[in-house]
Amino acid sequence: MPPPGGPPGRGPGGRGFLTEDEKANRPKITKALLKRIFSYLLPYIPHMLVVIAAIVISSFLAIYPSLLTGGMIDSMVGNPVHFTGPIGAIINAFSGSDSFSILLTLIGTSFALFILSQLIGIVQQWLNQWIGLHITFDMKNKLYAHLQSMSHRFYSTSKQGDIITRMTSDVDGVRQTITGTLTQVVSNVSTLIIALAAMYQKNWILATVGVVMVPFFVIPTKSVGKKRWELTRKAQEKNDEINQILNETLSVSGQMLVKLFTAEQKEYSKYFKTSKEQVALALRESMVGRWFMFVIGTFTNIGPMLIYLVGGILILKYDSTLTVGDVTIMVALLSRLYQPVNSLLNLQVELIRSMALFTRLFDYFDMPVEVKNAPNALIPAGVNGDITFEDVRFSYDPDKEILKGVSFTVPAGKSVAIVGPSGAGKSTIINLIPRLYDVSAGAIKLDGRDIRELDLTFLRRNVGVVNQDTYLFNGSIRENLLYANDEATEEQLISACRDANIHDFIASLPNGYETVIGNRGIKLSGGERQRVSIARAILKNTKILILDEATSSLDSISESLIQDAIDPLLQGRTSLVIAHRLSTIMSADEILVVKDGEIVERGTHRELVPLNGVYTELYETQFRRALEEEQRTREENAVFINAPE
Repeated sequence: MPPPGGPPGRGPGGRGFLTEDEKANRPKITKALLKRIFSYLLPYIPHMLVVIAAIVISSFLAIYPSLLTGGMIDSMVGNPVHFTGPIGAIINAFSGSDSFSILLTLIGTSFALFILSQLIGIVQQWLNQWIGLHITFDMKNKLYAHLQSMSHRFYSTSKQGDIITRMTSDVDGVRQTITGTLTQVVSNVSTLIIALAAMYQKNWILATVGVVMVPFFVIPTKSVGKKRWELTRKAQEKNDEINQILNETLSVSGQMLVKLFTAEQKEYSKYFKTSKEQVALALRESMVGRWFMFVIGTFTNIGPMLIYLVGGILILKYDSTLTVGDVTIMVALLSRLYQPVNSLLNLQVELIRSMALFTRLFDYFDMPVEVKNAPNALIPAGVNGDITFEDVRFSYDPDKEILKGVSFTVPAGKSVAIVGPSGAGKSTIINLIPRLYDVSAGAIKLDGRDIRELDLTFLRRNVGVVNQDTYLFNGSIRENLLYANDEATEEQLISACRDANIHDFIASLPNGYETVIGNRGIKLSGGERQRVSIARAILKNTKILILDEATSSLDSISESLIQDAIDPLLQGRTSLVIAHRLSTIMSADEILVVKDGEIVERGTHRELVPLNGVYTELYETQFRRALEEEQRTREENAVFINAPE
């Protein structure tokens, strides 16, 4: 007889109790929360009713063979056998008058009911999984669409792991709630009611004897379950430590660091120690499980013994109408009774965990969309490219203002270089143009219209950006380039790469534009990634172009190649350039010097150098040295190119 409680990790023998964190953050179950959860189930109510009906029928068919075992035994010892109900009528109709014929009929019926129960169970399981998968499909799509609409602030302040957990583990946990918890409740309740009804219908005395034993294995189950869960929790913590060691030391960067610092033995010792501790905890947990099985097995076997004892007394001492077959039926039904009891004991725990999952997901759904379209967002016929900042103020944190009344204008087709010390607010200025964030005060205007009045998609389609931190997807070079314009022709693709001085390199690769470049473009050098990113921006072909330290990741040769492409790239476009390269800065129509969130100087290179201000200091410490290195690199490259073979 299988002990109650289910497999390790579930029920009282596994995660039968709430953790301290779950207790502290126990969700408040309200009518509004239940109504919101029900809204996701509502489209699938007809399917769920079919599942419930299938569970009840399957539970009845699974228990009925236990009733037939008594008839089998009575037919073997010559006792009269008679069944009632629809199935009983069929058995009585098809069985003969002799005991052997009855026995064969009962065996055949029991086997047929088992097969039918299993077939219904398969259909119920398929439909149950179908419902769970479609509900989570709906939730994942809705959540993904919502996350796509969140502002850049959300992603810069939230933990990426937490976002992924909500999208994966939490939603999958909801599916487990629907396909597991709810159906188990229905199944266990159905089995319990049917078993109790059958037992008391057969003999109330023996039924009561069996039920009285239930509390005796419930109590040790809860006590031992607490100890086992504590050991499981500690073992999981050790497992997390091992995963952390593996992630850190077996990654590309981690392995390089380990080798460079000759820390192989140190890391092995750490891994060995943690693994040994995990083994010890797992051994203790397994032994607690064995004692748990021993205690439960003892009590669950006492129940049938008592039924045999009381049944024997009734038959032998009181000449009861009770038969040996009846006693056998009661023992079989008792095993059906014990199994669902422990599962139902954990109903509260499972429901709290389920509510917590829904609450975590709803927390994300309820996060307001900070940057969104105006009710009547405008989609102009075209873009001229005039950009105006009017007394723009901005802060990531209410207690610290980043931009303090920034005002400037970039006429269409002109370029502005933004320079200043680190942390001055340069990147913040350019991030506000495509509305990755919205201004706290003031306004940014495109062709005289506040960008908050423009359709967000229209605005961003007309702004090209090359960031300092180049991001490429794990796909082919072609796929990464076409991300900017999926309707671009092959000629446009190649032309953009030629302008970025990357076509010859791509063409030299064995697979050319179909070369897969790995996660974040890891298979390319920093300069190659940056040039692909610039080609992608060229392919987008926007009126407004933003270069945020676009040449900062280039080696000397790549920088020389890309510098030749930047000047024509900026021609005819409204451009804002953050750069530390003097040649790039000097080619701009105007230079804005930013310090502590304010524009402290503005003008051309010739106008700013004599002022002995912030720009002069930057020029002396950074720009001139960079220019000298750039000129030296160009001379070295020229010598290399013109050298005789």
